[in-house]
Amino acid sequence: MKLYGYWRSSAAYRVRIAMHIKGINFESIPVHLVKEGGEQHKADYVAMNPTHLVPTLVDGDLVLNQSMAIIDYLEQKYPSHSLYPDNIEDAARVRAMALDIACEVHPLNNLRVQQYLVKELGVDDKQKMQWVHDWMHTGFAAYERQLEKFAGDFSFGNRVSVADLCLVPQVYNANRFDVDMSAYPLITKVVENCLALSAFDKAVPENQADAT
Repeated sequence: MKLYGYWRSSAAYRVRIAMHIKGINFESIPVHLVKEGGEQHKADYVAMNPTHLVPTLVDGDLVLNQSMAIIDYLEQKYPSHSLYPDNIEDAARVRAMALDIACEVHPLNNLRVQQYLVKELGVDDKQKMQWVHDWMHTGFAAYERQLEKFAGDFSFGNRVSVADLCLVPQVYNANRFDVDMSAYPLITKVVENCLALSAFDKAVPENQADAT
């Protein structure tokens, strides 16, 4: 099994966590998103993933993009250490929390959006960071309210779930961009608890072979 990704990609980060939680052996193949205009735009990679994004999972004849689809595939193929609660209603709640981050927060601060803001719309660095901070605060404020209802040691009770897999990389980004997290004590607690686990530690961007 091969995972094409970039050490600092949030989407690749969440897939790495899932693979380590489930104890899946995989080969990590770096795709540098900045060098030489971005290796994700090279023809051989685009042939695998026409979205020009990471990650891409290759498992035998299966070539799969989109991190949430990859995680769901891994969940079904390797059901031990499930990333969802057993109860169907709770599983739906966890999926919604995960998508609140993966769909509503992460896409608005990822690399290609930031590049578009600068190259096409001509915003300066201060304006770009204002965009990033505003959307992160909007998303984190909503997530914090959900944690008031559902959190234990982790986002949903005391068991790691796919919601945590999405939250941790997003908070990593927030720290990179100097987002003030003081208004989100529950998020901070959950992330600290996650990062204390070996599966999360192994997936940390700086612990990847291609980290620079």
